[in-house]
Formats: sequence, C-alpha cells, structure tokens
Amino acid sequence: MFLSVFDLFKIGIGPSSSHTMGPMTAASRFLDEILTGDWPRPAGARVDRIAVSLHGSLAYTGVGHGTDRAVILGLTGETPQTVDPDKSDETVAAISTARRISPPGHPSYRFDPAVDLVLDRKTPLTGHANGMAFQALDADDRLLLRRVYYSIGGGFVVSEEELQKLKAKGPDKPSKRVPYPFKNAVEMLSMASRAGLSIAEMKRANEEVHLDRGRLDEGLDAIWGAMAGCIQRGLSQEGIMPGGLKVRRRARALHDKLKEDWRTNRPNPLLANDWLAVYAMAVNEENAAGGRVVTAPTNGAAGTLPAVLRYWLHFHPEADQESIRDFLLTAAAVGGIIKHNASISGAEVGCQGEVGSASAMAAAGLCAVMGGTPEQVENAAEIALEHHLGMTCDPVGGLVQVPCIERNALGAVKAVTAASLAIKGDGTHFVPLDAAIETMRQTGIDMNEKYKETSLGGLAVNVVEC
Repeated sequence: MFLSVFDLFKIGIGPSSSHTMGPMTAASRFLDEILTGDWPRPAGARVDRIAVSLHGSLAYTGVGHGTDRAVILGLTGETPQTVDPDKSDETVAAISTARRISPPGHPSYRFDPAVDLVLDRKTPLTGHANGMAFQALDADDRLLLRRVYYSIGGGFVVSEEELQKLKAKGPDKPSKRVPYPFKNAVEMLSMASRAGLSIAEMKRANEEVHLDRGRLDEGLDAIWGAMAGCIQRGLSQEGIMPGGLKVRRRARALHDKLKEDWRTNRPNPLLANDWLAVYAMAVNEENAAGGRVVTAPTNGAAGTLPAVLRYWLHFHPEADQESIRDFLLTAAAVGGIIKHNASISGAEVGCQGEVGSASAMAAAGLCAVMGGTPEQVENAAEIALEHHLGMTCDPVGGLVQVPCIERNALGAVKAVTAASLAIKGDGTHFVPLDAAIETMRQTGIDMNEKYKETSLGGLAVNVVEC
C-alpha cells in the first residue's frame, strides 16, 4: 500500500477539503471529460449547457462550506492549487451575472447558478455522503453526458466507477513498486524492525521510488512553507468571519496577549498549551475565511498538525529543517494507514476521522522528531486517536467554525500529550493502533447520519435552539 505524502498534504483553499476542494476538482474533471472522455457523441451534437446537482452532506451544508462557489470556480477552469482566494468573489459574481462560463480550451456554455446548480436534499446518491452529479446538455436541453463524482475526504475525488472498484477490491497484494509497502501498523513496525529504519526513513524510501531526493525535499519544504504562511496570515487578521454566525477571529488578540506575557517572564504553567491553541486557531480561522491552507489530512482539521509542528520549532532548540521533513513523513505514514483502513472523511465517520486522524498524525510526527522509536511513535498515534473516538461532526450553521476552530486547538494539545506519554514509555501498550483505527471505522458505520457533517444534530441543532 502506498499513499504519497503529497496525497495527504495538499495545498488548496478553505473552508473544506471535501466540500470545497473536492467539488472544485470534480468540476475540473468533468470539463476534461467533455473534451477528451470516451463517451458516445451523437453526430452533430454539441454541449451547450452544464447543470450540477449536489447531494447528501454537500446539499445540507454545501452553502456554509462554500461548495456552490467551489463548483462555479471549478467550471471556470480553476483548481484548488491555482485559484486566487482574493479574486474568487469577483469571479463568482461575474458568472452569476453573465449566466455563462468560458473555461480555457472550451467554447462558452450556458450555466446559470440560480437554476443549474441544485442542492438536492431529497435524493441521496448511494455511493457516498458527498455526492454530486454533472450533466452536459445540448441547445435543446437533451442530455449528452452525465457523470457522478464523490468527494471522499481530504480533497480526494472519485468517479462512480472508481468508487465501485475501490469497494470491490480484494485483499491487498504486496506492492513491488515501493520497498516498504506496509498497509497497517503491525506491518509498519515489523518492516522497521527488520530493516533497522525509522518510520520516516521507510516513508522516504517509498517516496523516492517516485521522486528524487531533491524534489521530495522541495515538496516537503513547500508543504511546511504553506502551513507556516497560513499560521502567520491567521495571526495577522482580525474581524468577523464570513457565513452569518458573526464569529470573531481571536487568534491575533490571543497571540498579542501571549507575546506580552512572554516579555514579562511571569511563570505560566499552561504556556505550551496556549501557544498550541493560538497556532491551531490561526490556521482554522484562515480556513473558515476561505484562505490558502494545507489538508492535514483535511481542511476541517488543517490546524492541528501545523500547530504541533510550530510548537516543535518554538519550544525545542534542536528543531531544524530536516526534522520538519521527518515529522511530515512520519505523520503521512500514519495518515496513510488510517485512510487506507478507515476514513479521514467527516461525512463518513464524523470528526474522529478528521481531527482524530490529524491528532494521531501530529502525535506520531512529534514523537519521532523527539527521538522516539517506531514502537513509541505507534503508541503516540494510538493514544491520540483513541481519545477522539466517537467524536461527531456537527458544525453549527454548516460552517467550519463552531466547534471546528477550537476543536483543532484541543486536538493539538492531545497530540503533544500523547507524544509525551509515549516517549516516556518503551513502546509497549495495551491497545494497538490498528485496533483504534478499526474501532473508528466501526463507530463511523454505527454513527447516525445527523452527526456526520449534515448539521442536522448535536451542536448544530442545540446551539441554534438556545
């Protein structure tokens, strides 16, 4: 099993990897399908109009997560990696006025967002909670092409056919393409023991099958650069976040207070926790505002891992650039195992799959750079994940703000605590990481749909009623 570090850490925009980045990518895929796909084209038929319907969680919380905007931007040819967040409003307004789109390489198509972009809450698509259907029609509104896509978390998008293949796949066969094809924690520890390597070293060896060392390091440095930049932007901004809840940004004021306290040299037993919280909140406030973020492994959980990594640089004098790379590689190894065996999608398993996975990844990365053995790293990841089990995804107003912003801060605190506990032991522990991951998967299956990113239960209902 191989999932690249660049699959888990993707640079894009907020507020949601599954509800914003995924739909934007799906729209781009549909445009490519119109031009180059192998579909029957009636003689003389030409695509004149495009229509889109959003289903399941995308329909219930799509507006709050910016899904409608993401689809419009995707149909103009934008991608999560290239779109300019500062120009998005202007682009969306222009399309709404013109009621046409003209993506690069395509003719102009009719597309009126008020009519052709439907939030269908009555018709679920059976493949996944985050489903969307794209249609291409001729001038007489006859259907020429229909494609269904699913946004399965972390910005990953699959077609209906690809999803069926994923579900129908048999037992994993050992991969010959990478030297350490571990698909679970047991195999990861066994391979590390036999090879005498750290988890980061094994992950690096796997990545270097596809990329040379220089390009890999450049990519890792770019990921951290984007994360660090997001923290700094979040610490510099003030005001009310968009969406209607009137939630005020707090990271800058908290950061200013911490700097003031730092200069006084007054004892503060909670100092590390305070810095963790402010770093995480800075990222997730940026995400809520639609800024540039990195999936880690999702947008909704984007603040936890950068906060822990920034904490490492802040409080540990031995931190350097190489340790940042090892942190990210170790975290990606654990994140890949979680995604392969359970889910990182809030719409599938609740927030245990988002912030829970992020906390486990961050704990593993921190434990590794603090000198932890592979067994201690696995223990750290397990502790962090175990204590997020059962966490629901119930965003108030369908926005990635309450409880998501503070939840990332607490996920970062748990990650550091988990790493600290693990490194003080010898790696021996009662609950294996694989058992925690399987428990998360089963809990997600049993969890009521209203607690899985639909905003139909939990805080999303009770806060409004109060």
